[in-house]
Amino acid sequence: MTELPLDALPDPVLVLDERLCLVAASPSARALLGAGLDEHRGRPVGEALDVRRAGGIPALRSPAALPDPGVQLDVTVRGADDLEVPVSITARRHDGRVVLALRPTEERSGIAIISTVSHELRSPLTSVKGYTSLLLSRWDRLDDEQKRSMLEQVHHDADRVTRLVTELLDISRLESGRLVLRRQMVDVPALARSVVDKVRLSFPEIECRTEFPEGFPAVYADPDKVEQVLTNLVENAAKYASPTGMSVTGEATDEVVTVAVRDVGEGIPEEDLPRVFTKFFRRDHGRPTGTGLGLWISRGLVEAHGGELTAESTLGKGSTFRFTLPADAFEQVHGERIGEGSG
Repeated sequence: MTELPLDALPDPVLVLDERLCLVAASPSARALLGAGLDEHRGRPVGEALDVRRAGGIPALRSPAALPDPGVQLDVTVRGADDLEVPVSITARRHDGRVVLALRPTEERSGIAIISTVSHELRSPLTSVKGYTSLLLSRWDRLDDEQKRSMLEQVHHDADRVTRLVTELLDISRLESGRLVLRRQMVDVPALARSVVDKVRLSFPEIECRTEFPEGFPAVYADPDKVEQVLTNLVENAAKYASPTGMSVTGEATDEVVTVAVRDVGEGIPEEDLPRVFTKFFRRDHGRPTGTGLGLWISRGLVEAHGGELTAESTLGKGSTFRFTLPADAFEQVHGERIGEGSG
């Protein structure tokens, strides 16, 4: 076989054998995916790097799955520190080997986000347009109950549009580090009950108990952002698991308050758990609607408060999404301001 001049190639390159097992990697590929890439030599690249297409669909698991020459395939590959790297790959054959060229596509994520959110906006806006047109053209022929029903749906769809626009803005602010939290003391149990009531408009069959200890402490946080996180978690449980048998519970210590959203669905496979907080991830299960951005945004919002959002699941029993918020956030925030002022 003629040796490939890997050092001279402009894009990160992986060389595979006919079974798609890793043979060699260019220096730029090791820089992109981490020095540990060499440890995967001899292993099937699709499994070793957990290569997946949009929606979490496994890719490059067999030679038949290779893209045709000249065709680009957008995938994510798992690099150093278990981080997902979005790349566009092209494949060609060279002296009995398969040469994969990888081109990072992070710069295209903004276009992908706009495309995804635009698609999600179309449905509620079409509904709003339809109901308002009907109200305007047939106002005198509709009774009060019909008018109320239509206006409630318009109100609900307008809230949905507002949430999508808020998500789009939050993505920009989280990625640029410009997210501003408007903190105040938040009654988390009351907020949780309000969220469940609102989600019930979309899922009338929802059965969700809220259970917090008596005297549960208020937390110093942005109420809109905490509501956004809770809404995403409750909606996801109703959408992808089961709308019945759910619960939202709370615990508190001197250091943190913890809120957990549990469901009794089929659970999340172990290999998918690390990926549920990544952009655009949507399991091919349940009713996979939405942007695939809600959990990624939720984790960013929780971490902006100094907390942590995690997931655990048992197949056949259900999943629990749990987030924490610092119990002493007020002292931390205002202590920092006092310290800044005293300098």
